[in-house]
Amino acid sequence: MFKSTLPLFFAPVVFLLAACAPDPGPSPKNQKPNIILIMGDDMGFSDIGCYGGEINTPVLDTLAEGGLRFTQFYNVARCCPTRASLLTGVYPQQAGVGHMVSDRGTPAFKGDLSNQAVTIAEVLKGAGYSTYLSGKWHVTPYVIENPTKHNWPRQRGFDKFFGMISGAGSLYDPRSLAKDNEYVAPREGFYCTTDFTDYAIECIEDHDAEEPFFLYLSYTAAHWPMHAPAKAIAKYKGKYDAGWDALREERYERMKAMGIIDPSWELSPRDPHVTAWDGDVPDREWEIANMETYAAMVELMDEGIGQVVDALKQEGIFENTLIFFLQDNGACAEELDWLPPQPAVEDLVAMKPGELQTKMVPSITRDGKPVTLMKDGWPGPPESYTAYGLDWANASNTPFREYKHWVHEGGIATPLVVHWPAGFASKGEFRSEPSHLIDIMATCVEVAGASYPSEYNGQTILPMEGESLVPVFADQSLDREALFWEHEGNRAVRMGKWKLVSKASKVDSFIWDKVDALDLDDWELFDMEKDRTEMRDVSDEHSERVARMAALWLEWGKRTGIVPRPEG
Repeated sequence: MFKSTLPLFFAPVVFLLAACAPDPGPSPKNQKPNIILIMGDDMGFSDIGCYGGEINTPVLDTLAEGGLRFTQFYNVARCCPTRASLLTGVYPQQAGVGHMVSDRGTPAFKGDLSNQAVTIAEVLKGAGYSTYLSGKWHVTPYVIENPTKHNWPRQRGFDKFFGMISGAGSLYDPRSLAKDNEYVAPREGFYCTTDFTDYAIECIEDHDAEEPFFLYLSYTAAHWPMHAPAKAIAKYKGKYDAGWDALREERYERMKAMGIIDPSWELSPRDPHVTAWDGDVPDREWEIANMETYAAMVELMDEGIGQVVDALKQEGIFENTLIFFLQDNGACAEELDWLPPQPAVEDLVAMKPGELQTKMVPSITRDGKPVTLMKDGWPGPPESYTAYGLDWANASNTPFREYKHWVHEGGIATPLVVHWPAGFASKGEFRSEPSHLIDIMATCVEVAGASYPSEYNGQTILPMEGESLVPVFADQSLDREALFWEHEGNRAVRMGKWKLVSKASKVDSFIWDKVDALDLDDWELFDMEKDRTEMRDVSDEHSERVARMAALWLEWGKRTGIVPRPEG
């Protein structure tokens, strides 16, 4: 496995290392670490500064310099399946959210968090933790009238909650905004990133610093629509005038120099559906404005994380707080051409004060302006609804192929920054151990001294699928046979340096009886040590390995309820 050439400092990851770490100041009586899990939304592998991006992310960069960067950490390619897997420590299909939050007829695709899985919050409460959630939930259906709320955060282990029950929406006026167990209207001047940060800080400041807490801070940045205040966007004026081709090359060279990627890995070619920047790019200025806004959204998130860090330091608990930062999927190539047309202006009715927002795409802003879509609008303000699309997503995912939805590296590779001064002495190092969302639960259980239940609320609970990352913090390897993926018919299995992957060209046309027949023509095989950008398919040279890995995937698919799959 490729490792950085930077010097490594080996140390066991135990709490006794606090004696070797900087003076932590006041510490909780029980010495259990606080745990903060921070997630960005719809971001590419190379967007943040400490992974090769030009976007200004000094807080995340500083956390990386003071902690660890994982270079082969994986999500599951889509927003709500990722959240279900992250929260429960099992694969998303086992958690009931194999696709989105709609019922497709089988337990694996119920679209609602399973009661045979427990959340990190539920487990840590048993270990004496207070539990807080600020931001996006998206693991249960959004119901406007009389929701059952059985899978709202307060019913799944969180003591306090403020955020969105559903997934996407305006950052100025999101649908399904809720506080604890009630839908609420946004305050005047609301902006998701700012308000979710403020609530997280409120939870920290109101918390008894003598006791441990778990905080899940789930941002909506930088998911479409491209929404950010004009002042934040102005910082990036002119930054992207050279276009997406130059951006990919610059990031690629920076990532090699930093040690994020092996210099021998090729940069994947420009997506064939992306127009060369020196060619005929329609609406060039509009395209640039989208990327400027996207960058502003990421920087504002980084600023919010900085405010959380400041709050931890103010409370004297920063040193013994374990912080994770990761992203829910790769960059999003969606162009929003599937959205229905907006209603005619004469048919619009202004929202009343205090009225709840129930639409993913509002027809009108709270101050009465019609909302326009894509190139009918301009990125930034609440009255526009745009996405930065395939062209910039290709650059965000440098150096990989594909995007959100797919299980090639561009869909499932995420940064993971881990910072915990009292827990490990390593600083500024890389960890190349292949790891997965399912490992976060196991890690939290170990560092919190918690007990993972076999039964909870009268239900038999599935065992954890992941492995604790505590040994990896100390630069040790994990003893794991394989990692698996399935989303919308796209499939993959990772065993050591080998990755077997299959792309479904169209979900509805994917023939699942091929899986039982083990049609090996559907698979590509890549040596991830030599070729992590998945440029050279070596399946013909390793037919026995392909058959063995495909059979292992099928066994996993049947065990987790993916096979048989509901139609459509």
